[in-house]
Formats: sequence, structure tokens, C-alpha cells
Amino acid sequence: MEKEQYPVPPSETRRGGNNSIIIHPAEIDTPNHQVSPAMKTSSSPSPVVFGESGHSKKWWPWLIPAFVIANVVMFIITMYVNNCPKKSLSCIARFLGRFSFQPFKENPLLGPSSMTLQKMGALDVKKVVDGHQGWRLISCNWLHGGVFHLLANMLSLLIIGIRLEQEFGFVKVGLLYIISGFGGSLLSALFIQSNISVGASGALFGLLGGMLSELITNWTIYANKVAAFITLVVIIAVNLAVGILPHVDNFAHIGGFLSGFLLGFVFLIRPQFGWFSQGYAPLGYIPPSAKSKFKTYQCALWIISLVLLIAGFTIGTILLLRGVDANEHCSWCHYLSCVPTAKWSCKTEPAYCLVVMIMQIVDMLTMLCCEASVTMCRQAEFHSDRQPAELNVLKQWKIQRVLIAWRNEFSDSGFMH
Repeated sequence: MEKEQYPVPPSETRRGGNNSIIIHPAEIDTPNHQVSPAMKTSSSPSPVVFGESGHSKKWWPWLIPAFVIANVVMFIITMYVNNCPKKSLSCIARFLGRFSFQPFKENPLLGPSSMTLQKMGALDVKKVVDGHQGWRLISCNWLHGGVFHLLANMLSLLIIGIRLEQEFGFVKVGLLYIISGFGGSLLSALFIQSNISVGASGALFGLLGGMLSELITNWTIYANKVAAFITLVVIIAVNLAVGILPHVDNFAHIGGFLSGFLLGFVFLIRPQFGWFSQGYAPLGYIPPSAKSKFKTYQCALWIISLVLLIAGFTIGTILLLRGVDANEHCSWCHYLSCVPTAKWSCKTEPAYCLVVMIMQIVDMLTMLCCEASVTMCRQAEFHSDRQPAELNVLKQWKIQRVLIAWRNEFSDSGFMH
């Protein structure tokens, strides 16, 4: 009897045992395993009847688009809270009103100030440790530094995330995204403690890490796997290399990738083909030996990855809450996030002034801004020969202008990921 052939997309090709037949069960719809009487009495082998299984089921992607919408909404709310016209006279796109952007010298990504991002939930280690605001390890993944930052991350999320959600469903992909984002924030907080950080790239790198580990743990069921592996590794390497630029939080990228890589062995494991094909054997056919659902190496990777995840998150959280600075124990690790060159410097200032003292002596106004990690204080003096009645107004105006100027000076020291 001649077998009917079905089209098999290259991305979904599976192989089984020593057979050369390529099967894609999701493309075949035969609800009932019924065999005609004539076929039962025939001396030829019974036909193999295939049906759809949960293993090859295609999910309708809705969670990833919902994540994109949530990120866009959070950016709009952030710009509303920022209200640039109230703080600056040189806002970009002033026709947008309070949604206009900070000046390019302050934020070249078309976005809010660092003070606004901090207020909205950016990752700030001092507030996490001293202020017990651990929720910032999650909230920072839903904030972005500007329009360009938002577009780059959301386009990447759609391209990577939708394919994964179609294959594995919203529960696994949602957990992979959120937990990877937390892992990226945790590693970032251990190494970058004097600046704020925002962005979804840690979670995105978690999806990339999950794709890589999924390919490894399900190695035997893929065709063209070597080419796919090399392509994926090159993409990940290029994206990590971009992280050595200034103001890019590569520790969040690395932490997210490692978390996603380990989570992929836990969440994205597939049954081996031999077990999968047993459900579609001819009626009455008894296989010589039953196939186990997962291979031994898959189970070993599952256990090892789960142990490493739990241990890593536990140790990292304890170290963070104790205020440990990982740079003190790793003198070269800072090069993973930024490599200084003749074109740029990796030195950054703290994102805000910790203490502001104002001293008024007759017609002299002195303002001291003492930074948390800098022993020397900056001093600005203003002199006036105006009358006392005008002096108070003048001092108030100067206080406001200097505070804004210094805030703007430090506002570009945040990190994006």
C-alpha cells in the first residue's frame, strides 16, 4: 500500500530511531484509530495511523503580545510622570506636552530622566538593601530608558518570544521570561551598585538561553541541529559583545542568559521520539521493548540545572541583602560590562546626590552636594548685591536652578539593558 506524504516544515522536522521516515504528527488529523475489515484480513502490515499529540501541539501566542503592551503602557505612564516641561526649557518634542522627552544631552534615547525612572521602580541597590525594596528586582524589567531602547527590546521580544510560546505554551514561556529577568537583575545588583538600571534585556537573554538549552536537551529529535546551534551561539555572542559599551548593563544580560539557559533544561524538555511514536503504532502491534519518555542525559541535565538554579538564586539573594559588592571579590569582572577604550570611559558618577546642605550667609549662598561614594564635596557660590527684599527670591531661583543642573549632570549615569 502506498503511504500518503505530508509536507514537513524544516523547523519542525523530527527523526525516529533508525527509520528514514520523517513524521510531523501535527499536520495529520485522524481522530479515531479505526481499521477496515478488509485491511484486518490482509496479509500486508497494518497501516500506521497518526494523530495529534500534546507534544506537537501548537499554542496560540497571547502572553508575549501582552508583555509588549504592558511595557509600552509602562513607558507611557513613565513619560506622564516625568513631565519634562515642568523641569526643563529644552525638552524634545514639546508639542507632546508632559509626554515630551528629556534633552538629548541628558537622555539621547528619547526618554525620561533617571530620577523619574528611579521613582517608577528602576533597580537601585541602595533602595533594595537599605530600603527593603526587593520588588525593584522585578519592576526594573518593565521600564525602559527611551523610545529607541523600548523599540529594540520589544521587537526582539516579539521575534523570539512568539515562536517559543507557540511551541511550549504561555505558562512555561512566561515563567522563563520573568525568572530570567529576576536572575539578570540579581547579578546586576551584585556588580553595579552605584547606578540605577532598567530594561527587559535580561529577560530577553533568558529566552535566548532557553532556546540554546532546549536545542541541547532535545538534540536527538532535531534535524540540521549543528547549523541551528552555531547560528544561535553566534547571535548570543554578538549581543553579549554589545554589552561592553558604556551605560549598557551587561551583567543583567549575562545573569538573564545563565538563568534562562538553566531554566530551559527544566521547562523546555521534550519526550524522545521513540516514546512519542509508540502512541501511533498499528493496532495490535507490540513493540519489542517500551521506550522511556526521556533519555538519561535529559533527566541528568534537569536535576543539575534545577539544583544550580536554586543554589544560585539563594546565594545571590543572601549576598545582595548583606550588601556584598562582588567587584571586591573579582577584580576583572567589571570588564564584562564595559571595556574602556580611547573612544569612551567606563567611569560613572552616582545617579543622585545623597545629601544636600544649603547655607545662607547674608548675601552668599553656598550649596554643598556630598555624594555617597565620593569624599570630596562640590561647592557652588553665588554672590549678590541686591536688596534683601529681592535676595530671597533670587536665592530660591538659584537653589532650584542648581539642583536641576546637578540632577541633570548625574542623570545620564543610569544603565540600560
